[in-house]
Amino acid sequence: MDEQSEIHTVLITGGAGYVGAVLVPKLLDEGYRVRVLDMYIYGEHVLNAVKDHPGLEQIKGDIRDRKLLEGVIPGCDAVIDLACISNDPSFELDPQLGKSINYDAFFGLVDVSRDNGVRRFIYASSSSVYGIKDEENVTEDLPLKPLTDYSKYKAMCEEVLLHKRAPGFATLILRPSTVCGYSPRLRLDLTVNILTNHAVNNRKITVFGGQQMRPNIHIQDMANAYLRSLEWPNEAIDGKIYNVGYDNYRILEIAEMVHDVVGKDVQIVIMPTGDLRSYHVSSEKIKRELNFVAQHTVQDAVRDLVAAFQADLIPNSMTDPCYYNIKTMQQLQLE
Repeated sequence: MDEQSEIHTVLITGGAGYVGAVLVPKLLDEGYRVRVLDMYIYGEHVLNAVKDHPGLEQIKGDIRDRKLLEGVIPGCDAVIDLACISNDPSFELDPQLGKSINYDAFFGLVDVSRDNGVRRFIYASSSSVYGIKDEENVTEDLPLKPLTDYSKYKAMCEEVLLHKRAPGFATLILRPSTVCGYSPRLRLDLTVNILTNHAVNNRKITVFGGQQMRPNIHIQDMANAYLRSLEWPNEAIDGKIYNVGYDNYRILEIAEMVHDVVGKDVQIVIMPTGDLRSYHVSSEKIKRELNFVAQHTVQDAVRDLVAAFQADLIPNSMTDPCYYNIKTMQQLQLE
């Protein structure tokens, strides 16, 4: 029996988040048994479409609770770790909370996984670990120079996981670019999604700067990357790190794509900015070594979001805090 056929039960931490809400149904469709561990701070409705699936177990809880982990992880063959306080503003709102979830809790999660027979641990890092680069293409072998605490702890967790790697405990680190597109747990604080929301509802897009390069990946492709991460053989992925992000565009180019999809009446306004971060992420390594190539585009993401708006799946998109991580975090008093 090869190692991927041994993966039957998967724990998804943060499985009720933006990417998790798309990934979990995919895993169930492929026949995996899925345990979701999440605090459900964006609502317990996120996985309603599959909540009665016999292969799904939803556990409301905190990854900082080691006793909880010791009860949840046994019986899991793989862990996909998506849980974190996501994006810089949300992290900076309460840095101690962010560190406790994004870094301190990671040690226990990895140790309990390794000690309880998990064969494969997949960590969702971030392309933000590179910081600002002058190189034309940002590849996995460049030094990490994270600029914020959020990205610093992502990089430090990578080191922890590689250090804990052991025979029978395969590790894989993925560094996603900015994800875009529709999810039942939608985020409207990400570049493509922000611009589409404003184009649809205000008929106006404000672009700050515009020449900065941003790497993007469609949420369906990101979920597929995690799905495939359970299928690739150990010898191909163990101890490896891969960028996952294909569409590198200037912010103004993204705005123009949104304009073309949403309607010619949408106005684009360009404003000055002090944020000149710009980088082009290369995903050639994962294409070359694992034959993983994105199947969806930024334009697809915009079209999917427009269809969701037209179907009234995104009510009160300009005002409801549930679409904005920082606004939700401001409302919560997490212990």
